[in-house]
Amino acid sequence: MKRLHFILILVCSLCLNACNTKKQEVKDNGLITTENLYFGQKPPGLIPEIFAPEIIGNISNISFSPELDEVYFSTDKIDGKLAIYFSKLKANKWTPIKRANFTKGGKNEELYPFVSHTNKRIYFTALDSIFSDEKIWYVNRLEDSWSDPIQLDSPINEDLVFYINQSKNGDLFYTSIAKGKMYYAPNKNGEFPEVQEVEIEFGHHGFISPSQEYLLVYNRVKENVNNIYVCFKKKDETWTKPINLGNEVNSNFGAALPSITPDGKYLFFNRSNGKDEYLYWVSTEVIHRLKPDGL
Repeated sequence: MKRLHFILILVCSLCLNACNTKKQEVKDNGLITTENLYFGQKPPGLIPEIFAPEIIGNISNISFSPELDEVYFSTDKIDGKLAIYFSKLKANKWTPIKRANFTKGGKNEELYPFVSHTNKRIYFTALDSIFSDEKIWYVNRLEDSWSDPIQLDSPINEDLVFYINQSKNGDLFYTSIAKGKMYYAPNKNGEFPEVQEVEIEFGHHGFISPSQEYLLVYNRVKENVNNIYVCFKKKDETWTKPINLGNEVNSNFGAALPSITPDGKYLFFNRSNGKDEYLYWVSTEVIHRLKPDGL
């Protein structure tokens, strides 16, 4: 009986190893390998670096799919019109950058895309005229394309709003343009029937971490210079005071439009010196090291 038991364990072990080997081969020969993620850029450490300047150039913000094999970003540097563009990782290569055109010309501008953590939806802001009709829209993923655009049916859109993003539990966080404050809408079985102000001291254009451990916001510190801050969630569900991310991130030129990769590993942000504007990235360790003791 012991010998039979041993044989069964050995067979199971061999099968498991074979499955793992096959799975690894699929990953190595398919879309997701370490070498081709992030357009093949070497991941940064604690010092921010410009992200893929020769590939995507000057852009405002960026959002990756959960598997990191799709990227969506907004910019007005390609054809002079603020729009969303994308690229996909296929057969170990990133496809040429194309315009998404989610509203198919129905709105003059599309910006600030966010790929949901379920990978089934992209939220974005669309408008015809700045500071007049900014609303949140979304498209649902179809088999190999995206659905027609849908304006989000939620009190969120009773205001002028933008820069929407989502935590893994489905809660939506966004900025009220009129009030210059952060709000969120709890996820209620896929619906967002109510909105609440995020009770922080200051900050807007916020981005929630996947686990809602912290919220990134930025605020103007002097003319044409913004700094990024982090607010950590406390055990009683309130937020700490905003903590400046420091000179490495904010620098003399400031920083804005923060976002976090779906795996929580990297912070992306926009930096402008008044003439040139680029997207930077850095390890989120620059955030975690600021977390107060006891949280």
